[in-house]
Amino acid sequence: MTGSSTVPRVLVVEAEAPIRLLCSFNLELAGMEVLEAADGLAGLEQARRELPDMILLGVMIPRLDGWSVAKTLLDDPATYDIPIVFLTTRSHVLDRLRGIEIGAVDYITMPFDLLALGDTIRELLDRIARGEREQLRREKLDELRTQLE
Repeated sequence: MTGSSTVPRVLVVEAEAPIRLLCSFNLELAGMEVLEAADGLAGLEQARRELPDMILLGVMIPRLDGWSVAKTLLDDPATYDIPIVFLTTRSHVLDRLRGIEIGAVDYITMPFDLLALGDTIRELLDRIARGEREQLRREKLDELRTQLE
């Protein structure tokens, strides 16, 4: 997608069907194509096959947890560049820090503003397209470390 006018493709990997549906609905309303997976192994397979522009990744998902999915994708040269956003109820600052340290560009905790999800993802994709991926991560890390002090 980066820099082109194509429709962004987002893979939503989440065990809870209602959450997947709500995310998909709102991302589609925002003009994005959405792929879905209900568990970590299916998400990993789909990410490798489809190479989406971004992955919204649950943490507590079956068959392979989100932490492991993210590490595997970020260690693979074929999928390393796919930005990952964790989407989870695990809201403790140490969980959020872990997600960003693994390599995610953002960490969204539930409940979250579903109507703003499309705008949030589009803003992240735009910043990444401008070469600001590491800056995004640094900003999040700084914010989280400040909360730990």
